[in-house]
Amino acid sequence: MIKRAPRETTLATLPAGLSEPLEAYLFHLELEKGYSMATINGYEVDLVQFCRWAVRKHKITDWRGPQEEHLSSWMQELTRDEELAPSTIARKLTAVRMMARYLVKEGIRPDDFSELLTGPRLIQSLPDTLTPEEVDRLLNAPSRESAQGKRDRAWLELFYSSGLRVSELCSLKLLDLNLDDHFVRVVAGKRNKDRVVPVGKMAVEALERYIRIARPQFVKPHSDGTVFLSTRGLPISRKTIWYLIKLYAKQAGIEKPVKPHLLRHSFATHLLSNGADLRAIQEMLGHADITTTEIYTKVEPEHLIAAHRKAHPRQKLTR
Repeated sequence: MIKRAPRETTLATLPAGLSEPLEAYLFHLELEKGYSMATINGYEVDLVQFCRWAVRKHKITDWRGPQEEHLSSWMQELTRDEELAPSTIARKLTAVRMMARYLVKEGIRPDDFSELLTGPRLIQSLPDTLTPEEVDRLLNAPSRESAQGKRDRAWLELFYSSGLRVSELCSLKLLDLNLDDHFVRVVAGKRNKDRVVPVGKMAVEALERYIRIARPQFVKPHSDGTVFLSTRGLPISRKTIWYLIKLYAKQAGIEKPVKPHLLRHSFATHLLSNGADLRAIQEMLGHADITTTEIYTKVEPEHLIAAHRKAHPRQKLTR
C-alpha cells in the first residue's frame, strides 16, 4: 500500500493559512474523489513546493495571497530549470490549478488565480510499442521447462493479453481469476475502481499451466493467495518484473528499451490497429478519461498509408 508522507515533514513547515486548506484538499482528493495515494502524493509534493516558494519569495502566509503574477513567476523559474521536462512543469501547474478551483468552491477565496495562465506547449507523441513479431519473441523467451519459465511466461502472456499495470499484475489474487470465462477482475486499480478485463486463449493456457504445475513449487507456509510468487513465496515485486522483462527482451534480440509499460502500450495499440472500439480499450486499461486513451489514435504515417491503400475505393481501381 502506498502511504502519504507524514504531514509533519511535508506541511508543518508551512504557515497554517497554507497548510490547513492544503491538508483538507488532500483528504478531499482521497475520500471524495477516490484518487490513488500515488497521485495524491504527487499533488502534495508539487503544492508544497509552490507554497514554500510563495512564502520565500513573496511572504505569502495563506491561500488568499497568491495571484496570477505569482504563479506566472513560479512557472518562469521552473521553465529555466533545464532538468525539468515540459510535462513535469505542466503537471505542477495542473496541481496548482486544481487547488485554486477547490479554494473557490470552498469559499476560501473569490477568484481563481490560475485561470488565465497557460502552461508549456506539449508535443504529445504515440508511446513506444513493440511490433507483434517482437511481442511474440518476447513472450517465447522464458523457458518452457522450468518452474520460473512457466511463471514468467504466464505473467508475460497476461500482461500483453489484458494490458494490466505492473502494480495490478503483482497484486493479482487467485480469487480474481476466472479462467473458465476468460477474464480477470482487477481490484481497486489506479482509480480505486474495480474492473473486469478479458484474457486471451494463449494467456489462459499459460496461466493454467503455471497454476497447476509451477506455482506449487513457489508456495511457502507464509504464502498468500497472490497469483505470481517469488522464489521466497512472497508476491513477486515490481522490481523483479522490471528486471526480468529487460532480461527476456535482451534474450529475444529486441534492441529498443523494453519496460513493463511498453507491453501495456502495445496491447492498446495493437487492439486499436485491429479495429477495437476506443471506449472498450479505455475500460480495459482503466483510464478515467477517454482523452488519455486517445493518444493511441495518433498512429504512425505508415499505418495510415497502409489503411488507406487497403480501404479507399480509388486504390482498388485499375487503369
